[in-house]
Amino acid sequence: MRGLFFPTLGFLFAASSSVAQAPPATPEILAAKFGALESVWQASLSSDGTKLAYLGPIGEDHSIYIADLVGGGSPKPIIRATSDSGQFQWCSWATSSRLVCQVRILVNDAGVLTGFSRMIAIDADGKRFVRLSQTSNSRSLDILQNGGSVLDWDIAGKPGHVLMTQQYVPEKTIGTHLASSDEGLGVDLVDSVTLKRSRVEPARRTAVEYISDGHGTVRIMGLQSETTTGYAGDRLNYFYRKPGSRSWEKLSVVGLTEAQTSGFNPYAVDSAKNVAYGFDDVGGMASLFSVALDGSGKRELLLSRKDVDVDQLVTIGRERRVIGAGYATERRTIEYFDPELKALSAALTKALPGRPNVEFVDATEGERKLLVLAWSDTNPGMFYLYDKGTKQLEELLPVRAELQGQSLAAMKAITYPAADGTMIPAYLTLPSGGSGKGLPAIVMPHGGPSSRDEWGFDWLAQYYAARGYAVLQPNFRGSSGYGSSWYQQNGFKSWRIAVGDVNDAGRWLVNQGIAKPDWLGVVGWSYGGYAALQSAVLDPDLFKAIVAIAPVTDLEALRLESQPYSNYLLVDAFIGRGSHVKEGSPAQNAARFKAPVLLFHGTMDSNVGVGESRLMNDRLRDAGKVVTYVEFPGLTHSLPSPKARQRMLAESDTFLRRAFGI
Repeated sequence: MRGLFFPTLGFLFAASSSVAQAPPATPEILAAKFGALESVWQASLSSDGTKLAYLGPIGEDHSIYIADLVGGGSPKPIIRATSDSGQFQWCSWATSSRLVCQVRILVNDAGVLTGFSRMIAIDADGKRFVRLSQTSNSRSLDILQNGGSVLDWDIAGKPGHVLMTQQYVPEKTIGTHLASSDEGLGVDLVDSVTLKRSRVEPARRTAVEYISDGHGTVRIMGLQSETTTGYAGDRLNYFYRKPGSRSWEKLSVVGLTEAQTSGFNPYAVDSAKNVAYGFDDVGGMASLFSVALDGSGKRELLLSRKDVDVDQLVTIGRERRVIGAGYATERRTIEYFDPELKALSAALTKALPGRPNVEFVDATEGERKLLVLAWSDTNPGMFYLYDKGTKQLEELLPVRAELQGQSLAAMKAITYPAADGTMIPAYLTLPSGGSGKGLPAIVMPHGGPSSRDEWGFDWLAQYYAARGYAVLQPNFRGSSGYGSSWYQQNGFKSWRIAVGDVNDAGRWLVNQGIAKPDWLGVVGWSYGGYAALQSAVLDPDLFKAIVAIAPVTDLEALRLESQPYSNYLLVDAFIGRGSHVKEGSPAQNAARFKAPVLLFHGTMDSNVGVGESRLMNDRLRDAGKVVTYVEFPGLTHSLPSPKARQRMLAESDTFLRRAFGI
């Protein structure tokens, strides 16, 4: 670990030594490097600042690691998880020596994939492992899927206790007086060592969310509307409590079926100011508000923009203190409400090599030490420990150790014209060196569709750039982040506009001389895979090769996949009914394809069922088209396996080059 000292508030930075660049790598080595999972995908700083817990890979599995920030030495894995036992989602410190973590488990029950979450607690040395979530029994009348989440870590006079939500399921009453009739989501105060629990909020059948004040008091509750058939409805009804009161009063109603959600959506409570922070619409753009919780309903607009949504509430520490809000224009920006952290963020950005974006990930008790993450387009990320008292910045861990020393390509924000003249924002990544002209090129639409690409490190784009491709990532109409007008009716109902923008990105690459017409391909994951396939339905001659990873291929099939789940009506409304369902389904238009297609899919994908790729493969083959299908047994939507990702990268590169004739 390397220490960097900032002796004054001006942060006179002692630049770290440059990292030697690795020699040119073979295609196989590049695929292994970029296909490797993140070395750290979530991290938490202990309350006393002596230890760092983080989640990272261990071979094909993953583990909770503990790094000793005082004694040094290599981080140690304390518990290992496999795809069969579940995947850790996050870990945080209940005390300076005990962790609380969430695990997600996916079960295939007769072809229906069902997700479960469970909360566990474990000491930093791997001992005293217990499960915090409620347990079901032989009398239970329903499946206990939701294992709960932590609302509060800072409970006065109760170290090691957490305030957490709990799902309750009713039990059979025949033959026993012990059966519970509790049903729905409640809140318990749980001792993470003894498992002693006390009820704080009773179970409510339609409850989906509770928000506390950071000090152990529940102030906001969200109830989801429900249809007569038992499916989730299209509204979230939020209620609040005044200080010291146990009575619930109406706060807001959030609609879930418009172009984007409408109504004040609360995210956090500031007990000192007695306000809730949340998002609502201003002129078609998501904006940050505070709403008084004293009964007056007074609203204050804290941050709004006319060009993009304000879509991020920034908090810090065990109390989840609100310190700012974020939005993404050409690159993500955090506007800090805390003057000290605002100055520190600006100083660190200026001082660190490459002027990266800086995030405050976690803090010790009293915020004396901060866990900092710095990242950019050419820097996958580095975690640092900053000591406010000594003004020392200590380098801890890279987000992607395998890519240290690897030359990475710059990502540039550009705009290009769609066919109707609308300027589409996008990001262009060109291979390092060279003229940037006459290259093999890829258009890479993002997933979602309710999502967007942002400036920063992207392992897919960087891999293809390292292999000599130009990569263009369009934020087509149908993307989120640019307001309700840009979102249209979403990328399925308005597929012609969204996919048309994707195709226009390819035409722009050719018109600019960046891509040769015969060296133009399209690669996408999830909705991006759908857009990649549907691009051929709209214009079969444009792209010469199509790579689709975990794609939606048939909108009616996607609708049917959701039938066993409570959100079926929301998915049904999102897809809609009408001629666009058939016209917007690549599997129902396989005869239009001319370019060869390469498909990848994991069999345990609960986002987009593996049947979508199987159907596309069959339809293309029946139509006499060229298609290759690779299936990964046991893998979920993100293909969280270094071997699978390496294979996907290497085979897609070979496929593209063969199709381009290079």
